[in-house]
Amino acid sequence: MKLRTRFCKKSSIKASENAAESTPQPNNYPLSCVDWSSNEEIYFVSDDHQIFKWSDVSRDSVEVAKLPDDFVPTDLHWLLLGGRSSGGGKGSDTLLICSSDGRFIILNKSARVERSISAHGAAISSGRWSPDGAGLLTAGEDGVIKIWSRSGMLRSTVVQNEEAIRCARWAPNSTSIVFCQGGHISIKPLAANSKSIRWRAHDGLVLSLSWSAQSNIIASGGEDFRFKIWDAQGANLFTSAAEEYAITSVAFNPEKDFLLVGTFNMLKLCHSTGWSYNSARFTAPSVGSFFTLAWSADGTQAACGTSTGQLIVAHAVEQQLISRNLKATSTSRKSIALRDIANGSRDVLDFPQRVINFGLGYGHLVVATTHQVHIYNEKYINTPIIIDGRNDTRVIEVGKKSILFMILDASSIWVYTYTGRLHLNPRYPGSQAQLPLLTWRSLSLGLDVLAIRDNSDTSLLHLFDLMPGASRQYDPHSLKAKQQLAEIAACRAGTQDDQFVAFIDANRELYISETRNLSGERQDEIHKIGTQLTAIKWASETNILVGLHDSCYSIWYCPGEGASDPTIIALTTITLDTAEFGKHITIDGFEDAVVTFRCAGALLPVNVSIYCEVLHRTLIEGQWQQALKICRMGQHSSLWATLAAVATRKHQLQLSEEAYSAALQIDKVSYLQHLKTLTPSSAEQMAENSLMLGRMLEAETILLHNRKYQQAVGLALRMHNWRRALEIAQKHQAEEPGLDMLQKVLEERRKYLKALQREEWEPLYLPHVLVEKEGSSSE
Repeated sequence: MKLRTRFCKKSSIKASENAAESTPQPNNYPLSCVDWSSNEEIYFVSDDHQIFKWSDVSRDSVEVAKLPDDFVPTDLHWLLLGGRSSGGGKGSDTLLICSSDGRFIILNKSARVERSISAHGAAISSGRWSPDGAGLLTAGEDGVIKIWSRSGMLRSTVVQNEEAIRCARWAPNSTSIVFCQGGHISIKPLAANSKSIRWRAHDGLVLSLSWSAQSNIIASGGEDFRFKIWDAQGANLFTSAAEEYAITSVAFNPEKDFLLVGTFNMLKLCHSTGWSYNSARFTAPSVGSFFTLAWSADGTQAACGTSTGQLIVAHAVEQQLISRNLKATSTSRKSIALRDIANGSRDVLDFPQRVINFGLGYGHLVVATTHQVHIYNEKYINTPIIIDGRNDTRVIEVGKKSILFMILDASSIWVYTYTGRLHLNPRYPGSQAQLPLLTWRSLSLGLDVLAIRDNSDTSLLHLFDLMPGASRQYDPHSLKAKQQLAEIAACRAGTQDDQFVAFIDANRELYISETRNLSGERQDEIHKIGTQLTAIKWASETNILVGLHDSCYSIWYCPGEGASDPTIIALTTITLDTAEFGKHITIDGFEDAVVTFRCAGALLPVNVSIYCEVLHRTLIEGQWQQALKICRMGQHSSLWATLAAVATRKHQLQLSEEAYSAALQIDKVSYLQHLKTLTPSSAEQMAENSLMLGRMLEAETILLHNRKYQQAVGLALRMHNWRRALEIAQKHQAEEPGLDMLQKVLEERRKYLKALQREEWEPLYLPHVLVEKEGSSSE
């Protein structure tokens, strides 16, 4: 990936694809106030007190307004209504400009001053609208940070000390503020009675900060010539090598995992983990230090202001996506090269508008421009299907069953087929203002399900059914986790009854749950299968899951069917060291049996067990005898355990017994022999089969659905679930007049208490104990 730049002047603007070919006119005023009002317009102002607007369409700039002579601007920020992605075609209408004398003004689109407020006793170093648009912050050299309403009314003073604040930024969810003083960085939560986090970040002054909306990490640049990346708790994730000059500006891309770093005469495009894609140097002519960096709302362009007063626009080219035999590369802002390595063909696709996003997979290329979506089939590359009216597509994820989906800025979520037909427009349960806060980590497209994390309650997961006519298309099932969710991934293969969603929570623990046959917010449905995970990805054709830890990676060969049984998870999980790969590894793809890791820009393919991959394919097709032959050929415990878990789930008891026997699970073999004594395909046998897989809720549901109330009570008693046993007995006693289920539960409870030599303590059972005592006393 490379960074292309062009200079923009205040008059007679000329554009160039290469910075060295441009001859900008010098300007003595440093340009420290630059921001995008839409994806095509940049507003900038320097010490000459003139506000200019530069248009990407006309490549020219015009003067919008003139500030008072005593108003020296220090920071500028546009309010993007509806979130950071609403700055598309319509733009925004509220501009915040801060001054060196402690004032800030709010202007409307016509440059009329709405409010002018004296906020600080010294220069304001940072003034920023909150991501949700509800208010703004101002941070000054007097050591004070204040929160203001959108109309300019003071809400609170959150930080107050004597040390000057150089830079301050909002958290993506608008609940915290990060700011720097000297060589220290602090995070101040806005919740009442919450403590701040403060740490020593750089050897010199910290000059700039940026908080990523995609990864929830913080970048900082300082006078020690380094830029660093931190997590939200202040732990260091990356420290760069020393540059030649101080790092004067950093900015995370709002839509992609990019970090733009500015120093003296140089821009660096980096990955969010820290390693560098490309550097653009400006030596002829010299532009000085980059004081400010601002990404456009769609994340495709960056505006840069320098110490010599130059306005520079940069964009990334040569972005690559690889899927099987296809490789797509962006060659310019309006063209993509698609190469098929199987037959050696290469096509250059030109678009009338700027390419915002593109996705590749399952033989299809989906390209989103500013107002359209183009769908290409690898077999018919010259006849794309075009969808009009889709503006600012932020996320594209291709699916296996002729489905793709995207998120549209402040509008909705759309699911289309590859033929261009609208398949589903799910109604997001949260408010409309939360849609722009969704990222690719907070949603996932599975085979038949669309999983979306709720932004108002980040521990809540909504599951939309993609099957035609399903009720959950518009009334999703909600799954409640114990902690906040950091990343989710729905499986992309399997059958309709074997669909799972995996997610990583705030404690970096990995959980998995079914997406079918769910009932209520029961924790029984969620199973923990891993710890200390940073990223996960499902295989494209099978239900194999790969996860990345700090210094190793794990492969779960049977994460779904074996989730409820720790023994199966242990047998089917393999953990390998990544020391030979290096640090800062990410998962780039998982196609067929090849996992592709990316480390410092290099792609590192790793093969998973081909036996397990082929075994999953045969199990999806229901070829049980073929699966048995594969296990006998491979002779590995993970193969047998995978076959055993799937066969038990599908009620193939003979195969399951042989597989458990080969995996040396003697207790399960004995239990299976007991299952064979029950009536085949009866409710009792199916319930016992589910119980063997650890699915107690499923076993109870089977019995109750088949009116086997006595057996359901017995199941609850075997599990020592005394509350549930009493509930079932009381609820269904009238339907079984010949059986005194309540008396049986109370009798078992008495035996249990006698063995423990304890008195009754359960509130549900205390009334029954009192009744028995009264009955015995009356006798």
